[in-house]
Amino acid sequence: MDQDPAQEQAGYHRPVLVDEVVRLMAPVMPGVVVDATFGGGGHSRRMLDEFGDELTLIAIDRDPEALANAGDLRVTAIEGNFADLTDLVGAVTGEPVSGVLFDFGVSSRQLDRPERGFSYRQTGPLDMRMGPDAGLTADEVVNQWPLPDLAAVIKRFGEEPLARRIAEAIVAARPIDSTATLSTVIAEAMPAARRRAGHPARRTFQAIRIAVNGELDAIESGVSQAIDLVGPGGRVVAISYHSLEDRIVKQAFVAASAGCTCPPGLPVCGCGNTASARVLTRRAVRPGVAEVRENNRARSAVLRAVEKVAS
Repeated sequence: MDQDPAQEQAGYHRPVLVDEVVRLMAPVMPGVVVDATFGGGGHSRRMLDEFGDELTLIAIDRDPEALANAGDLRVTAIEGNFADLTDLVGAVTGEPVSGVLFDFGVSSRQLDRPERGFSYRQTGPLDMRMGPDAGLTADEVVNQWPLPDLAAVIKRFGEEPLARRIAEAIVAARPIDSTATLSTVIAEAMPAARRRAGHPARRTFQAIRIAVNGELDAIESGVSQAIDLVGPGGRVVAISYHSLEDRIVKQAFVAASAGCTCPPGLPVCGCGNTASARVLTRRAVRPGVAEVRENNRARSAVLRAVEKVAS
């Protein structure tokens, strides 16, 4: 998840909005639930504690280090990208799936390990790969991409208004050899006012990380597959940490619940579209004050959920 310094110190195993996840998954028990972003296993552990033998759990993560946390749990662990959700789940079970959980972004543990190259506050290699399946590294993006492409990525994935200015500074400073050097280059390209308003490199690091890992395409694909994968009454729950993630989730859930798309006034439906899901969270669920106080990582979290309906 995209975090400030306080969030980066949060425990790797502390799940966000876990009570809400348990509440939303309780009606599908007994059943098969897919934790498509296992991470530290916090949500999975809590669900196993709550539901016991009623729950059959499949844990997916593209990071083999994350799946090492599944060793003591009663789960089926799969290394893979949730962009391939249907194939990954189909390879281990033919049972109908009752629920799918997504908790997007980068984990605190990944941020805290300098050698992974995610943190703008520590010195590490320009890597940022969430798993060995990533086709790029941050080094390629930072040191090889043409200026227009680099600026476009920083603007689109970082929602950074000074994207062109930052990209020009990065290109001028090539070759850049570490996350610390990149962070300094970005900071020096910023006006003083921006340097005082949170860390100036946060948005650019987020943008590069998203590009390296193809995160937004994976979310779009994975959420769509999850809606198709769960059976009637099954639920898909997604936790996002910035507007780009949340927008994809919201649009997918709205589309699945839309039904007929014919213009108003037609006497008979001509499109034949029917809703495949029912939105359970008309307004996004956010953590309460107490949770944010105990876990700063939760501050930007947004949860949405849908329930599959019979076709």
